[in-house]
Amino acid sequence: MRDALLGVYHRLPGPMRSAAASVQGWYLRSWRYGPDAERLVEEAIARDAWSADRWKAFQEERLGRLLERAARAVPFYRRQWDERRRKGDRAAIDRLESWPILTKDQLRESPESFLVDGVDPRRLYAEQTSGTSGKPLRLWRGRQTVREWFALFEARARRWNGVSRADRWAMLGGQLVVPIGRRKPPFWVWNAAMKQLYMSSYHLSPSTIPDYLDALRRYHVTYVLGYASSMSTIAQTVLEQALPAPTLRVAISNAESLFPAQRARISSAFGCPVRDTYGMAEIVCGGSECGEGALHLWPEAGVLEVLSRNEAPAGPGEPGRLVCTGLLNADMPLIRYDVGDRGALAMPDPVCGCGRTLPRLAAVEGRADDVVITPDGRRVGRLDPVFKADLRIREAQIVQERTDHVRVLLVPAPGYGAGDERKVHERLLQRLGDSVRVTIETVEKIPRGPGGKFRAVVSRLPREPSHAGSDAGIRPLRRD
Repeated sequence: MRDALLGVYHRLPGPMRSAAASVQGWYLRSWRYGPDAERLVEEAIARDAWSADRWKAFQEERLGRLLERAARAVPFYRRQWDERRRKGDRAAIDRLESWPILTKDQLRESPESFLVDGVDPRRLYAEQTSGTSGKPLRLWRGRQTVREWFALFEARARRWNGVSRADRWAMLGGQLVVPIGRRKPPFWVWNAAMKQLYMSSYHLSPSTIPDYLDALRRYHVTYVLGYASSMSTIAQTVLEQALPAPTLRVAISNAESLFPAQRARISSAFGCPVRDTYGMAEIVCGGSECGEGALHLWPEAGVLEVLSRNEAPAGPGEPGRLVCTGLLNADMPLIRYDVGDRGALAMPDPVCGCGRTLPRLAAVEGRADDVVITPDGRRVGRLDPVFKADLRIREAQIVQERTDHVRVLLVPAPGYGAGDERKVHERLLQRLGDSVRVTIETVEKIPRGPGGKFRAVVSRLPREPSHAGSDAGIRPLRRD
């Protein structure tokens, strides 16, 4: 939502904000679910039992068409291959290993050059995201791509767990659905079009969580989907204060790492299983956790390579960087895209105890941002919406050393000016509140951690005992 429009929206009374959310919900529903929605879901579920050979043939057939089209009709790749041919390179276009690895920076610098010739981006669904890196990305996808992706989510994140989009559900995400300065409920809006109670992740504190629990009961919410950090914050207060919490069918974690301690808290507080998912806005890879604790990949979404340090394929169980080629988005194909995470594939045998033959990830490392803790006790995670694509910055990192002060390290891009700095300052205050002082520093580069990665949010506050230990490092996906 544009900043000016967001300001108008925040001045609306609560019922009008819910009405506005419902209008947006109708728009999103028209993109995500068409008359063939149920057929797409049933076909996805039927593919859960496909053999490895059948999946290989499925991916090879789609990959061949994708590579040929990209080399011929996508400006970025066409220029790349033309240059290689001029230099005498005769590598086979139809072999994935012939293609160089695509970085986020390359995609960020000229996103329009990844659109197929003749495609009008105004007719596509536009997505602006910064991911966990704090670097803005612009992406586009067609209606069929969106519907196929959400059919996979419906089939393997919802239906596997006994729920569907027909159920009432709650979302804990990064949208500013109510003004950050609000001190009394509601801290949510009701999206009637999608039967969704969208709850602010920015207003969670020990004093407000009883209101969140009341809302879950009043709206008859069946399951919750959202940030693991936000769900865990609610669960921790429920357990510490012995608050009565509604029993849910399932809690589904997305967009953040789900750690064992968080899983245990959420499951105990809401009396339900907790299921993890894996994916990204670029929709080049997807996965969801089954009842046996295994994270199954969605082969329809893309071809996943796990590469070791010398860019050779890593063996099962061997960690490496995840490089993905999307198979769904024909309008903006991303080939051998480095998603910025590391992980490992599981051994193909034995077959998972759930009976599904989909490939599995044994471990994944990434999306493990810290949270900002405000003076009133709120734990604010996933602040990447602050760094939207309209800002002239290369990357950003938020550092907290005191509860009433955060520093923002910004690497400016050409054209960066006072307006960009003002937007970052205003957007952070919208989410953190006026009790937190924001200092912005421009730097030449953001310090990197192990593996050359950096966290979008770094907390240097003393760790609470309940958050130490198990919530760090590469995370196993199986409970055993």
